[in-house]
Amino acid sequence: MSAEDVKSNYAGVFEGRIGFGKRPALILIDFVEAYLAKGSPLYAGVEPALEAALRLRDAARTAGVPVIYTNVEFHPSMADGGIFARKIDALKSFARGNPLGAWPAGLEPGGDELVITKQYASAFFGTSLASTLTAMGIDSLVITGVTTSGCIRASCVDACQHGFIPIVVEEAVGDRHEAVHRANLFDMNAKYGDVVGMAEVLDHFAQVAGR
Repeated sequence: MSAEDVKSNYAGVFEGRIGFGKRPALILIDFVEAYLAKGSPLYAGVEPALEAALRLRDAARTAGVPVIYTNVEFHPSMADGGIFARKIDALKSFARGNPLGAWPAGLEPGGDELVITKQYASAFFGTSLASTLTAMGIDSLVITGVTTSGCIRASCVDACQHGFIPIVVEEAVGDRHEAVHRANLFDMNAKYGDVVGMAEVLDHFAQVAGR
């Protein structure tokens, strides 16, 4: 089935838009060396997505929008990796102490910015993210990071299921294969959240700053 056939099939059923909320937070999911260092088994060629996310972070900080980061860390034995680590051997890249789990230069979180450490794909699963967003009065989550088909999709679905509007920024998420990236953007936009361009998010942050 061609892309046009898919769009036609979904038309009238899966083409709604939620829109922006009133109190957003920006999340940068798993922008660590494992996906950015050439030679890493998880290298995904997502440097442009990182550059876009850093532009969004600057705008969020200026607008007073909370900025949250996630990383992945396992016990050196991988005992807390469960079935996920059994399925994907390359997750050993995130064993505690492995340099591939480190932040890339330029992405170091600010001292007042929250870091959520997770063991599974979703930023919500087994973490305090949902309760923290609720306590902060956040109603929408602007999602950036890697990878589109994995942690971004899982976090988008869980944001929706926890009652937060998921806004996925097209230029600021990435995957190791363009077709997989595009397919997952299409599906998230159809069913769980809004996939939008960076310019639209920057305008939204400017409006938040002006309130």
